[in-house]
Amino acid sequence: PEPVGAVRCGGLAVAAGCVMDRAADPYFLRTARLGFRLWTEADLSLAAALWGDPAVTQYIGGPFSAEQVAERLATEIVRQAEHGIQYWPVFLLANDDLMGCCGLRPYRPAERIYEIGVHILAAQWGHGYAREASVAAMQYAFTRLEAAGLFAGHNPGNQASRHLLQKLGFLYTHDEFYPPTGLQHPSYLLTREAFTALRDSR
Repeated sequence: PEPVGAVRCGGLAVAAGCVMDRAADPYFLRTARLGFRLWTEADLSLAAALWGDPAVTQYIGGPFSAEQVAERLATEIVRQAEHGIQYWPVFLLANDDLMGCCGLRPYRPAERIYEIGVHILAAQWGHGYAREASVAAMQYAFTRLEAAGLFAGHNPGNQASRHLLQKLGFLYTHDEFYPPTGLQHPSYLLTREAFTALRDSR
């Protein structure tokens, strides 16, 4: 599955500054510039701004209809309720504007391997938010969820996603069929050991 929108940003040091579970804070996870919270049913307009934009969804099976956007929002809400994870909405701390979404999905639960993904609003491309958000989600997966590994994939035409995953330390493992696009997507894995080694090296 397609994990990324635009790329470019700082390194793993971003995660070290994350603040979790702050009292009276809408964001359960923060980086230097970004705040993560949970999707709610009241967020349909935000979901439409993100997944209703063909520029955002061109590599993940879009464009999506209004009904498909609503279904996607509902799916994320259910996933959070059932698994404690979702592709969380991410906001700019400077003004609380939506940046996009980034988070986790079950991939191989029995092995504690999650899928990581990030989608960025077109207006926010080019500022390094995809990498910053991804690093925070990676840190969350390996420290809070004790993940054994993270899976990610991208549309073969999305070179920005490929570069991002390589910068994050993911290693190509295989091509995997992704039904929404009907294509074989290059797929990658980052193990807990590799993440720890990469983090410690920085």
